Amino acid sequence: MAEIIPVVNKDEDRAAFGYSRPESYEELRAVLSSGTVRLPNKLRQVAIYLWQHPTVVALGTVTSLAEQVGVQPSTLVRFAQTFGYSGFSDLQDIFKAYIRSGQRDAKGASPSDGQASTEAATLVDGFVKSSTVSLSRVTERLDLQAFEAMAAALAAAKLVYIVGSKRAFSVSSYVSLALSKLDIRNITVDNVGSAAFEHMRLATPADAVLAISFTPYNSITPELAASAGQRGVPILSITDSAFSPLVPLSKAYVEVVEEDFSGFKSLAATLSVAMALVLRVAQLRGAEEEDASSRGKSSTMATNRRQGRKNA
Repeated sequence: MAEIIPVVNKDEDRAAFGYSRPESYEELRAVLSSGTVRLPNKLRQVAIYLWQHPTVVALGTVTSLAEQVGVQPSTLVRFAQTFGYSGFSDLQDIFKAYIRSGQRDAKGASPSDGQASTEAATLVDGFVKSSTVSLSRVTERLDLQAFEAMAAALAAAKLVYIVGSKRAFSVSSYVSLALSKLDIRNITVDNVGSAAFEHMRLATPADAVLAISFTPYNSITPELAASAGQRGVPILSITDSAFSPLVPLSKAYVEVVEEDFSGFKSLAATLSVAMALVLRVAQLRGAEEEDASSRGKSSTMATNRRQGRKNA
């Protein structure tokens, strides 16, 4: 008896998951961030790279991109076909259209021909330009509503717990210093002596956690955030893609992507956003204290008037 092979309609399968073939870069980002797509590790690795480097994807070849992502070219093709494209070049067309619409060229991060040819000048020029590109894209990517929600939650917190390790540690340390200088109570959880989870266990729903983590998300930060979130502590995050394990844990998060040079990424954009967040928290704290003071004065005046009427 001949084997019966089921007919699979990929378009119907995608529709069942709540999406059809994305026709633009924005639609693809919306599908990837929707939470309806579950990708194997290699395809997830591709998705994160495509999410963070649209210009490089638009201009690269399948071979060069596969090398940068750290996968085989066939994995890029499989990723494209998963979302309904005939092949990777078909998927790449939506990135080219996105770039033609006026986005900056990510290759601006490479050293210009007019710079001095010494190794030192090339390195300085490369890192400065990669930082410049990162900073120029902050306003393109930043969700201001999420930023404001984060600031409001941190301003309302009794105590702010700041978590960030490895590359994010310098950001968390600076944020803690800045908050302290503005008289905002906070503590940096750094896992010295393997005591991080014990420190985090003291956080309450009246507090808040600011978690900072970047690709490849292999730090202790998501675990610490999850342990606090399970007890109802609000989690606010700074991360670099919707695929971050911090995203499903967070009450609000902002996405900051840093360009790299020679395999290293700067923190220029992340620090800029973090410092803006600190100052916004201070503004909201000041406004709350002013309102509380005004209410206190009004209450005192009303009490004095009532007492005066009784004495009369």
